[in-house]
Amino acid sequence: MSAGEENSHIRSGLTNQLPDRDPEETSEWLEAFDQLVDVHGTARAEYIIRSLLQRAGAKSVGVPMVTTTDYVNTIPQDQEAQFPGDEEMERRYRRILRWNAAVMVHRAQQEHIGVGGHISSYAGVSTLYEVGQNHFFRGPDHAGGGDQIFFQGHSSPGNYARAYLEGRLSEDELDGFRQEVSAAPNGLSSYPHPRLMPEFWQFPTVSMGLGPMNAIYQAQFNRYLHNRGIKDTSDQNVWAFLGDGEMDEPESRGLLQLAANEKLDNLNFVINCNLQRLDGPVRGNGKIVQELEAFFRGAGWNVIKVLWGREWDTLLSEDDDGELVRIMNETLDGDYQTYKAESGEFIREHFFGRSEKTKDMVAEYSDEDIWNLKRGGHDYQKVYAAYKEAVDTKGRPTVILAQTVKGYGLGPSFEGRNATHQMKKLTVEDLKRFRDTLRIPLSDEDLEADPYRVPYYHPGEDADEVKYMRERTETLGGPVPQRRVPKNSLGLPDEKAYAASKKGSGKQDAATTMAFVRLLKDLMRDKGIGNRIVPIVPDEARTFGMDSFFSTAKIYNPKGQNYLAVDRELMLSYKESAQGQLLHPGINEAGSTAAFTAAGTSYATHGEPMIPFYVFYSMFGFQRTGDSFWAAADQLARGFIIGATAGRTTLTGEGLQHMDGHSPVLAATNPAVKHFDPAYGYEIAHIVENGLYEMYGDHDGDHDVMYYLTVYNEPIHHPGQPEDLDVEGLKRGIYRLSQSETDGPKAQLMASGVAVPWIVEAQKILAEDWGVSADLWSVTSWSELRREALRVSEETRLQPGMEHGTPFVARQLEGAEGPVVATTDFMTQVPDQIRQFVPNRFATLGADDFGFSDTRAAARRHFRIDAHSVVVRTLQMLADDGAVDDDAPQKAFEKYSLDDPRAGTSGGEGGDD
Repeated sequence: MSAGEENSHIRSGLTNQLPDRDPEETSEWLEAFDQLVDVHGTARAEYIIRSLLQRAGAKSVGVPMVTTTDYVNTIPQDQEAQFPGDEEMERRYRRILRWNAAVMVHRAQQEHIGVGGHISSYAGVSTLYEVGQNHFFRGPDHAGGGDQIFFQGHSSPGNYARAYLEGRLSEDELDGFRQEVSAAPNGLSSYPHPRLMPEFWQFPTVSMGLGPMNAIYQAQFNRYLHNRGIKDTSDQNVWAFLGDGEMDEPESRGLLQLAANEKLDNLNFVINCNLQRLDGPVRGNGKIVQELEAFFRGAGWNVIKVLWGREWDTLLSEDDDGELVRIMNETLDGDYQTYKAESGEFIREHFFGRSEKTKDMVAEYSDEDIWNLKRGGHDYQKVYAAYKEAVDTKGRPTVILAQTVKGYGLGPSFEGRNATHQMKKLTVEDLKRFRDTLRIPLSDEDLEADPYRVPYYHPGEDADEVKYMRERTETLGGPVPQRRVPKNSLGLPDEKAYAASKKGSGKQDAATTMAFVRLLKDLMRDKGIGNRIVPIVPDEARTFGMDSFFSTAKIYNPKGQNYLAVDRELMLSYKESAQGQLLHPGINEAGSTAAFTAAGTSYATHGEPMIPFYVFYSMFGFQRTGDSFWAAADQLARGFIIGATAGRTTLTGEGLQHMDGHSPVLAATNPAVKHFDPAYGYEIAHIVENGLYEMYGDHDGDHDVMYYLTVYNEPIHHPGQPEDLDVEGLKRGIYRLSQSETDGPKAQLMASGVAVPWIVEAQKILAEDWGVSADLWSVTSWSELRREALRVSEETRLQPGMEHGTPFVARQLEGAEGPVVATTDFMTQVPDQIRQFVPNRFATLGADDFGFSDTRAAARRHFRIDAHSVVVRTLQMLADDGAVDDDAPQKAFEKYSLDDPRAGTSGGEGGDD
């Protein structure tokens, strides 16, 4: 089977399934079409073809959908927008950038450092960046507000090299590449990390497919801000630079429909199609460009292929019978990669030599001429024309598929090699060859003096190319990447917004999920921040009791609601609006997290502080989107993450895959996430109030935090806020909920969230049945207690001889007598986080196995975390201390039938949402 036949599924195949019954007539039609193109140009020809296709459809003539086009540039030469800059001037400093980027990585490999880096990535993407930097990418001072640009992570040396010429980075800082601590304060992060370089990088990228996903939702959020009247973003574009290997990630492709459905013409993907993954070809036996063209075109995107440089234009214009295009179509990516790792002579023989016609086309070309037939991604004119068409396209997003060579210009040791991604340094001969190619005015002596301290090159502040570059940057509104955080003035709500939540639930029971939703409603009514709250809910708003938001805040849809809603007569009808406040991404946790990130970083990307509240099925939060939350932390996102229907035994009707006993453990791995597990409405109120203060209050601490609250769907009684409430303890993680008045052996019971009522019940049983005096502690955050305790321990360790500090949890328990028993609806690892810092003997009860479907009470008895399990464990510890009879634990075990799941009483009915 030929290569063409093997890959026919990624070509259009318009005619290969039909016989040609009259070749002569076919030839006449084709000749007439060629004359149309020659006389009237490609634009007129395109209109005629589109008209014929439309008429064919009306006449029921079957025409297959064209998902791919031939392996040539999408924009015909006669339709290319002309490059407006000084190409020679731009080429001069692009050479300097490529030299300094490579040298920076090379110098980082010297003895005793060896921190790695990527030489080849920026070498291949340089033209794609520089055409944008010089003509398209608007900085933050631009009148339109500036663009948001997701740069490819592995190409960061190029960004640093440009910042060096711009005067934003020093030579010492370039030498601090990947040495953020040892070279401080001159260290540079390996990849785009806003948290590590908060004034430089705006978006974190590097693989995983999160960049494409976040770029799509950034573009959507720009429109959301505009449609809601918060900021005019009509002149801002989002650009995402991606790798063709990266497009294998499901996240890279899985959300393309949103951009098409919402007509996000403010979004441009630029895919650097160097045809290589990290280890080898992306599609050695196929054609990744054609595959991506079909995928994006099918998703409703505008697709622009930039495959061949201007040197090919003459050859293609002479290709009357399409023989050259046929060979281009049939050549596999693995072969294209090989050509750039070989020579002009090799290309003449193995590419053009496939047919006599194409061999004759280059008969007068030297081997050097053939070698210099560039790929389109390295041609300023071709790339400019693609970018110009992209920003001028209305009504749909654009993807530019630019064919490049990885390691372009670095010489035969690097260009197109499978191992080029892992190659970190150049030999002296490589350096000399690279210097000569780029025409860098350094001598052999400069390169040989110290092979690991090869000089950077800067032509001087007054050099024409440097002046030109800075003029272009200034015209576009300042350099990028750049991150600014203006002094945000956000008036926080007063006590009235929280008053209802602090009163309790009265005579009614309520789930903490509902208590949170009621608080959120009150906050959305606040005149100061109400319109800045961004509720984000996947397709479960009704589950969480948020359907009342539909008719009031409305669901954001840029098209509005153009259909007759089935529930239009109901008070809680489903209402969509272009001005809607609620983001409703559907069954899409990954997209919801991307929306959260865009909203939670708006204070920096737009200078507009917004407050996202992302509410989701607890099990489907950190377990499914942990990488995305890490990226949100890296981007310094602020907001609230609400894991509703939390717990391993609270949503028991749903069964294993809905039961969350571990998300707090996963959340604890993210340093920017503060997890709280509130039990009552007043706890939720204080936690949210404190979270808003941390994020947007007037203080000198860290503002860039995310608050994760786990709330439950089990209705319980919520007491009003106690008059003597230890508010400070509540906010920091632990406070005494109740002090027993019973005389008898002492014990301390701890719980969080839905488990607090279990220890309330256990306190009563211990007093009435066993004469034990148990105090109760509500632990609102196990992880924050641990983090604070670790900080105290670290300070003590680093200051020997100083008075040892005492962790907050130990200070709270000072004077508390007896053993501690802790229980939650999570695995034992959650309360075990504080074990080493508790001065008393400490026992943990937890739901450590897989979940299952049953009643709440039976599930809690099965895991031995319910009220009676707390009682028995407390008696066991007291018996060990000699404070109660040795046989008390066994008697209690038998009395409460602790081995019988049907005997459990902790928990109400329900649990299936």
